Amino acid sequence: MTSNALPDLSDDYLITREQHVHYQGEGHIFLARVARPHEVAAYRPFITSAVDEVARSKDTQGRISDYSKMFTQVTNVWRKSEALAKFIFARRFAKIAADLMGVRAVRLYHDQALIKEPGGQPTPWHQDYYYWPLDTEHTITMWMPLVDCPRAMGSMSFVVGSHKNTAFKQMPISEESQRYFEQVMREQKSEVKSYALKAGDATFHSGRTLHSAHANNSPTTRREVITIIYYADGTRIMEPDNEHRRVDMEVFHPGCRPGDLAASELNPVLYAS
Repeated sequence: MTSNALPDLSDDYLITREQHVHYQGEGHIFLARVARPHEVAAYRPFITSAVDEVARSKDTQGRISDYSKMFTQVTNVWRKSEALAKFIFARRFAKIAADLMGVRAVRLYHDQALIKEPGGQPTPWHQDYYYWPLDTEHTITMWMPLVDCPRAMGSMSFVVGSHKNTAFKQMPISEESQRYFEQVMREQKSEVKSYALKAGDATFHSGRTLHSAHANNSPTTRREVITIIYYADGTRIMEPDNEHRRVDMEVFHPGCRPGDLAASELNPVLYAS
């Protein structure tokens, strides 16, 4: 199937005032049918094929951490084909991100396909913001399963309102982050929400929102997820204060340096009002 024959994803998905307020208050939101069943069915083979290709080649794509026991990760699948670019660049998804954050325009940071095989381990509690050299609070991730994803197959959990807490210790995904954040959550009596998603449903969460993913306890079915990370247009690159941010600056913002606009060739504007 050519990219021209694939479903168009440019129509609006209405975000109400109440949903915007909910996202701003809780740091995440669940939205049903962000992609329709026939759209997921059309694009899914392109995404899974790209993941399997990279997995076979054992390409680390510049990463400095190994998460293979938790999931197979492939970034910037949009560069693999016109079909994948059409999905990742979808105006519908980008407008949702802008509307939830309350900004006029968003750029692509990068996408990630995350495949958790049967028996895949849980993803520890963490904040995405730790990895990103972006000098802004306006960051958001769309997390969309390509297959039905009950909690027992590795769906996400979020700590309500955690995006407002700037006192968390900064650390990468690890057993240490799991222990630290579990202790913080007990002490603060944190409210946690998790969701069962159908293929094409999505959650959106802030880069500062504390979150994790369950293990995939299915004996036969792998959890197939595509994520797209957006940030507000006009954002600048911060001075990296850890090795992950330095690597991300080099990999996802090629040619950019601290203080520059985060606007490399890999970061197109995907929606502007």
